[in-house]
Amino acid sequence: MSADAFPVEEAVPADRLTAWVRANVPEASGPLVIDHLSGGSSNLTFRVRDDANDWVLRRPPLGRLLATANDMGREFTVQQALVGTDVPVAAPVARCDDTDVIGAPFYLMQRLDGIVYDDADAVAHLDVDDAAAATDELVDVLARLHAVDYEAVGLGGFGKPQGFLARQVKRWTTQWEAAKQRDLPAVDEALRRLAEAVPAEAGAAVVHGDYSFNNTMWARDEPRRMVGVLDWEMSTLGDPLTDVGMVVMYWGEMGELLWRQRAPQPHRLNPGFPSADRLIERYASTSGRQVDEIDVYCVLAATKMAAIIAGSQARLAATDPDRAAAIAPTIEAVAQIALDRANASSIPALRGR
Repeated sequence: MSADAFPVEEAVPADRLTAWVRANVPEASGPLVIDHLSGGSSNLTFRVRDDANDWVLRRPPLGRLLATANDMGREFTVQQALVGTDVPVAAPVARCDDTDVIGAPFYLMQRLDGIVYDDADAVAHLDVDDAAAATDELVDVLARLHAVDYEAVGLGGFGKPQGFLARQVKRWTTQWEAAKQRDLPAVDEALRRLAEAVPAEAGAAVVHGDYSFNNTMWARDEPRRMVGVLDWEMSTLGDPLTDVGMVVMYWGEMGELLWRQRAPQPHRLNPGFPSADRLIERYASTSGRQVDEIDVYCVLAATKMAAIIAGSQARLAATDPDRAAAIAPTIEAVAQIALDRANASSIPALRGR
């Protein structure tokens, strides 16, 4: 669906939002202009402007949601806590849990002006040195996030880090079972092996849950400087290596598959972007954490993604069955990527031996 065709008024009724903003945001001034920026089967993002302000509104997708998904309060809380740290985020403005306003919980945050490095076109202005430095910054910001004293910033109750990794395997097994439209042995086998291979955890930290170039924004005039980490819907307290596993998997075949409708991923064309192994090495050096069992986290990232895509497919099944059916090959391919990574691992339990 194109941005022009998106049912903006259904997702964000202008009259009701205007009344709420005028009652809850002191700096509001004048009528609102609302434009759809991104999201369809995932969280929806809108630009909301008045005479004096430029905001971003986030709300869940239209349609049926899986339990624990699309939590607006979670996004708002973590960004509010990280304002003032050395992790760049958009400053939250206001939050609404009353579903009578626009039909779902939502929040407003300040709009950041920058570039998302989500395909080769978006990084065409980067030279080789810029690409290498931006990659280092991507990894270093993640290490800084994981170094945040979550108790000191008020996030002590944001999650339950003890036993996080084992719970993640159970959670995404449950999500997969709830969302799948048909059985996929590759997912079942990868999840079974993960349950056997869960290592001792790499400490506790604020984790983003879906970290990559696609969820970060970069300064227009300083291409090596990140101005914001975006899309915090999966954030929690837990094992920081889960974020590293996701970055690594996005860097390879899984990223190419998920975003194949775009221009190639940034690191495919510019030789300044290093290998995935270099990302792992940089993170280990910057964070001081051991990464010997990173394959477990990579397989978890891919099986988690299969479950997430299956959730999108489940939401579409009742309203757009043709589109839902078209998603099936992607789920199958991501499942196979997970199992292939497990089969190639040096970790015996992950290889199934």
